[in-house]
Amino acid sequence: MGKDAARAEWDNPMQFVLACVSYAVGLGNVWRFPYLCQMHGGGGFLIPYMLMLVLLGVPLFYMELAIGQKMRLGSIGAWRAISPYLGGVGMASVVTSMYLCLYYNVINAWSFWYLFHSFQSVLPWAECPVNSNLTGPVEECERATPTQYFFYRETLDISGSIEENGGIHMGQALCLLLAWIIVYLFIVKGVKSTGKVVYFTATFPYLVLIIYLIRGVTLHGAINGVKYMFTPKMEQLAKPTTWINAATQIFFSLGLGFGSLIAFASYNQYNNNFEKQAIVVSMVNSSTSIFASIVTFSIYGFKATFNYESCLERVRLLLLNTFDLAEDTISLENVNHWIAELNRTHPEQFASLGGRLETCDLEAELDTAVEGTGLAFIVYSEAIKNMPVSQLWSVLYFIMLLLLGMGSMLGNVIAVITPLSVLSYLVGLVCLFCLLLGLGFTTRSGNYWFTMFNDYGATFSLLFIVLIEVITVCYIYGIKRFEKDVEDMLGHRLNWYWKIMLAGVSPILLIALFIFYIVNYIQGGTPTYQAWNKELGKSVVTEYPPYAQAFIGLLLASSVCCIPLTALYTYLKNVIS
Repeated sequence: MGKDAARAEWDNPMQFVLACVSYAVGLGNVWRFPYLCQMHGGGGFLIPYMLMLVLLGVPLFYMELAIGQKMRLGSIGAWRAISPYLGGVGMASVVTSMYLCLYYNVINAWSFWYLFHSFQSVLPWAECPVNSNLTGPVEECERATPTQYFFYRETLDISGSIEENGGIHMGQALCLLLAWIIVYLFIVKGVKSTGKVVYFTATFPYLVLIIYLIRGVTLHGAINGVKYMFTPKMEQLAKPTTWINAATQIFFSLGLGFGSLIAFASYNQYNNNFEKQAIVVSMVNSSTSIFASIVTFSIYGFKATFNYESCLERVRLLLLNTFDLAEDTISLENVNHWIAELNRTHPEQFASLGGRLETCDLEAELDTAVEGTGLAFIVYSEAIKNMPVSQLWSVLYFIMLLLLGMGSMLGNVIAVITPLSVLSYLVGLVCLFCLLLGLGFTTRSGNYWFTMFNDYGATFSLLFIVLIEVITVCYIYGIKRFEKDVEDMLGHRLNWYWKIMLAGVSPILLIALFIFYIVNYIQGGTPTYQAWNKELGKSVVTEYPPYAQAFIGLLLASSVCCIPLTALYTYLKNVIS
């Protein structure tokens, strides 16, 4: 395992740290973490999250950086150097990263689409478009909301189910082409160009988040959202899913198992202090998640308060009109008092209101958890349209999403091209290949396939990959040899924390998570997805058809089976020769 003299290197350790930050801090910090916080009882979720960071996240991050820096190879070469039977671990990482490359850039394409639509005097998702007879708004939009209509109909032009296909959405296809051209330009010169790009992709999103935080906390009702985030519901800690989600969030968020960290670290100088860097990047990443959540929840609070007060206003008008009261008798503050009062004094007339009287509840508004693209593109755009100078906030927000997405895409593509030692002219072919396959996601049923890749393309395989990685380093390569390598690079031995975590705690936790994931998957019955129903103007839970279920099985198995197949191939080759 000698050092490779001719390998390109980062200009300085700062570039490496920024590349890791730019890669690790991605869209998940902005949309997945706040959603998990909301689902698992607000501030209480920070307890399992922090514990998993210390027990799983930091030690595994440290291990991947150490391997990359020591071997100075991409993921396939690094694992093959440890044992020829283990080349499959790197292959599994490459396949998983490839899946991610295919669909992740589609999100960047949506961001471009929204960004280009932000330069209008009225944001297109602020109100419903007029129907073809010019008699009123489009029906589908009236049933849903303007923001949902813009996302599902204008952006995706979505079909009613995964089984209804339609042609490619040209606008989306062009945005996807643009996204891939930019990724190509960022990485075509290798580490030298990526090293320069990360200065911007790693730092600019923080600037936007800070501006948004100042804007967010000054919005009316923002405090309701922030209070909601930090009020722990401790009973959630008794549920195993809370702990599972905390662990998988750490995993995804730090980018473990994809091979990107090994690739990044392989461009380090041999004696670079990766121990300090592992701790710094992990801490920055988790702090960003919490920071982004405060921003998201303040905007959430604003939206919930806005909806709640609009509901009270509708009830107020209904009461004023039904009971012929003077305009100023009922205010938003005393609506509930008047409901009780009028029910007591005019019971017959009150009963005639029937279904027209809405129940307004702020807590219920805050409880509706929205995940992923729904949070990023629907909830945020809904909040943005109610802000003064909404175009400015919209442009800022989508530029931030683009930079977060692009920063992570660099890591994904580097994880594919570094192990394959791709020559520079082949980088273009890899990008072209991903673009052509990615066009499938821009068809009318493309979003359902996107969801499938997002749900099943990585979780299972990452757990398996990282479990094999830890067992390999500690028990096949041997913790003693690993310790010697670390001493060789850093000049001091592994301390007890790294040893206990890597040799004991992390593998046990990973095995538990892995078993839990399989049990959950089997008990979950037929996999389902959210299909958009334009008659109802909302998403309905639908079961995947048999061929889609078979495809899910293929997605789960394809990356994982690289590991045993490569080992078998190596074994047979040795036997024959």
